[in-house]
Amino acid sequence: MDFSIAAILVQDGWTNGAVYALIALALVLVFSVTRVIFIPQGEYLAFAALTLAGLQAGQFPRIVWMLIALGAAVFIVDLAAALLHRHRHDVVLHWRSVVVSGLKNLAYPQALLLAIEAMPSDGIGTPLAIVLTFLLVAPMGAMLYRLVFQPAAEASVLVLLIISVGLHFVLLGCGLLIFGPEGARALPLTNASWDWAGVMVTGQSLAVILAALLLIGVLYAYFEYTLAGTALRATAVNRVGARLVGIGTARAGRMAFSVSAVLGVVAGILVSPITTMQYDTGFVIALKGFVAAIVGALASYPMAAAGAVLVGLLESFGSFWASAYKEVIVFTLIIPVLVWRSLTARHVEES
Repeated sequence: MDFSIAAILVQDGWTNGAVYALIALALVLVFSVTRVIFIPQGEYLAFAALTLAGLQAGQFPRIVWMLIALGAAVFIVDLAAALLHRHRHDVVLHWRSVVVSGLKNLAYPQALLLAIEAMPSDGIGTPLAIVLTFLLVAPMGAMLYRLVFQPAAEASVLVLLIISVGLHFVLLGCGLLIFGPEGARALPLTNASWDWAGVMVTGQSLAVILAALLLIGVLYAYFEYTLAGTALRATAVNRVGARLVGIGTARAGRMAFSVSAVLGVVAGILVSPITTMQYDTGFVIALKGFVAAIVGALASYPMAAAGAVLVGLLESFGSFWASAYKEVIVFTLIIPVLVWRSLTARHVEES
């Protein structure tokens, strides 16, 4: 192996690691706030990538029907909750929340459908396709939390994991129904490339790395300097204590799932021009992000990001030396990490 090959492998490792870092950060955030090991994180990625590719090809985004169905289900659940608590002293607040739920979960998807039907049928530009992908996929995070995880918020981690696995298979079926078994690849974000010291650096790789770094910086500012981010951090540290000081853990859970959906959509948009995506491809990518999150013990954001870069580099160099075993090499990393964690971690009672 010479310098040029090693540089190319490092570039690929950093590019893949940037995508895995976004997935790992989302998994750490969701687990720390809600205690949910969110197996379907990869479905956000796959849905976003396939939606973007379809929009660029001029196809109607059938995922809008899934968004409409989820919104209607959330509204029915919110309406039932308001009827159940109609005799309480905060009845006005409950009905106000129903109105807000109707606007977010019924009116918004319908308005989005009308906007899509008004668009030209011969395809739209990449910037508009990216915006529309966000509008279609990102709202599903809060919806899925409200429907699936909020009713079981006080369940044990094992029960939440079982629910998460079940939701993963449901979303896989929805993905097969909506997108079909065929794969798709989006147009590159940029075709630029540069020759640096004899190494070809592509603009696509730089765009992925810079976008991931920018989003990580935005997340840092969000958690450090905003009230909502502080509430999420407090809930992650101590759910009971956060509830005692007036922080709504249900709202924190919705926020965590919303942020994780945004991270998944960004990862899907970034990876869609690099590899051909299918409805179930996101699961394998999310597993690699999960390995990175395990490096951070599902609690440390910097360690999870560092683990993602390590996973990306292992995958890149493993594909060069032993391409048939690159997946084995990546997933084997979790064994020594778990052994080390089991020897050094102290048991903490679940709260």
